[in-house]
Amino acid sequence: MGKDPTKPKGKMSSYAYFVQTCREEHKKKHPDTSVNFSEFSKKCSERWRGEKGKKKKDPNAPKRPPSAFFVFCSENRPKIKADYPGSSIGDTAKKLGEMWSKLTAKDKVPFEQKALKLKEKYEKDVAAYRAKSKGDAGKKGPGRPTGSKKKVEPEEDDDDDEDDDDDEEDDEDDDDDE
Repeated sequence: MGKDPTKPKGKMSSYAYFVQTCREEHKKKHPDTSVNFSEFSKKCSERWRGEKGKKKKDPNAPKRPPSAFFVFCSENRPKIKADYPGSSIGDTAKKLGEMWSKLTAKDKVPFEQKALKLKEKYEKDVAAYRAKSKGDAGKKGPGRPTGSKKKVEPEEDDDDDEDDDDDEEDDEDDDDDE
C-alpha cells in the first residue's frame, strides 16, 4: 500500500516554505548542478536566522512595571531567604507562590495598589519616551521622503505660470539639440 497522491500534505511551516523557495532559486541559478543536502540545509538555516533575527529592545526604553505578585515577591523575598538560608531560587519562588495564594483579597490590596501606581508611572514614562523618540526622529535630518509630500509638489507647479514658461523654453532648447 503506497501513499495516496491525492492526500493533502498538511500545513507547511514558514521555515519549510522558506527552504522550498531557496531550493527553487538555487535550481533556477544552477540547473545542472546537484545539491548536497547537508550543506544546502546549513546555508538555508544560516540565511533563515539572519533574516528572522530578534528585534532588539532599546536599552533606554522604560521597563514594564511589575504585577502585584512581583511587588509582593520583592518585599517578602528577603524574609524567606532569612528563614531558609540554603534554599534555591526555585524553592524560594515556590514558597512565595504559596504565600501569595494563601493571602486573602483584602491582604492583596496594598500590593495591587502599589502595582497600579507603578503601572501609571510606566504609562507616563512610555508616553514621554515615545514623544522624545518622535522628536529625535524629526531632528535626524533629511531622511527618506514620504509619498504625500511628493504628490503635493507637482500640483503647486501647475499653478505657477513662471515655472511653466521656463519649462517651455527648456523644451525649445531640447528641440534644437535634436
